[in-house]
Amino acid sequence: MQDNLQPLLTAVQRNCHISDALYAGDYSLCVYLLKMREYFRWEKGYAFGIKLSEGEVGDWLKQRELFWQSIEEEPFAELPIDGDCFDPFDNAAVNAALNPYGLVYSGGLGNNAAPHFFLAKLGQKETQSEFTVLVSEQEYARDLTAPPAMALDGTIYIRRESLRRMIWEKIEEWQWNRLENAMSRALRGFDFDDDSEAALEAMTDMVLDTVLLHEKGELAAGKRLGPQWEQMLASLPRSKAEFMLRALRDHLADSVTTLPRLLSEASEVAMHFYFANLTSMHKYLFPALMQAYETWVACGSREAIEKLVPESEAHWGALAERALELYRQQPGDFATRLQDLLENNKLQVSNANS
Repeated sequence: MQDNLQPLLTAVQRNCHISDALYAGDYSLCVYLLKMREYFRWEKGYAFGIKLSEGEVGDWLKQRELFWQSIEEEPFAELPIDGDCFDPFDNAAVNAALNPYGLVYSGGLGNNAAPHFFLAKLGQKETQSEFTVLVSEQEYARDLTAPPAMALDGTIYIRRESLRRMIWEKIEEWQWNRLENAMSRALRGFDFDDDSEAALEAMTDMVLDTVLLHEKGELAAGKRLGPQWEQMLASLPRSKAEFMLRALRDHLADSVTTLPRLLSEASEVAMHFYFANLTSMHKYLFPALMQAYETWVACGSREAIEKLVPESEAHWGALAERALELYRQQPGDFATRLQDLLENNKLQVSNANS
């Protein structure tokens, strides 16, 4: 990075540290420790295959937590670029100044309204009529939580390095038990035995396309549901109701873009990874989808999945509108009533065939 941009890098990473100081404690202890290990790996520049020293990680963790305590009351810093100072959440202005330098930046709010910041090398920029896609490569500054993708104010940010790291973590998780499942089927499409680095790059390319499809679906869903959806989400405490609501919107987004494209392109490996990446909550709300996947695996026909897609878009769209209507009524027990609504409207095989 150019010398004149070093103050910018320092400011962005400082903001990342402040966000971590405020929100890193929101994770369960197990998740927190796993994320801190990978954050340590990224910060030190260690390759994925290198075994980390427990003592080195432990010392670094203690020092980082002490550092966080010293800065947790600091305000987020403005970003200095070419003699001007920018609001750290003014992504459009910051990227207009940084894209000519081959850099991409994002400052936004994630789960629980926690701020996320990153600064990275700009790999690709694509401008379409309704949105802009910015794909980053090497990351120069980041916080503990590094979402591989997000859609914000008409811009889709795809973080290739974070996506690559997420894929590697999922592969490592699968290697603990090596079960025959969607992940094992996805991995068979790549030669991890002879050249794991090249295989990881190829898999990242494949997953990047799927992630982009999902984010396009997120923009379409956001346009359909309106700004009140985010207000509703922000009103919820960290709870089962919040996770269910997020999964509902993911299913709506995927029914609009991701699944139709995956099915039309007939990419079996990409399909397997899509199902491998579904969380427990996604499966819980949409058991019909998992049954359709198992039918495909057993019989070789994707007809059950293909029939499910249009029905699922109608189901999740209508259910999202009912959730918004509950929110507009402003009941005192909104979270409880929302959870009841979603619990009673899982998309099961009987629903899909009715």
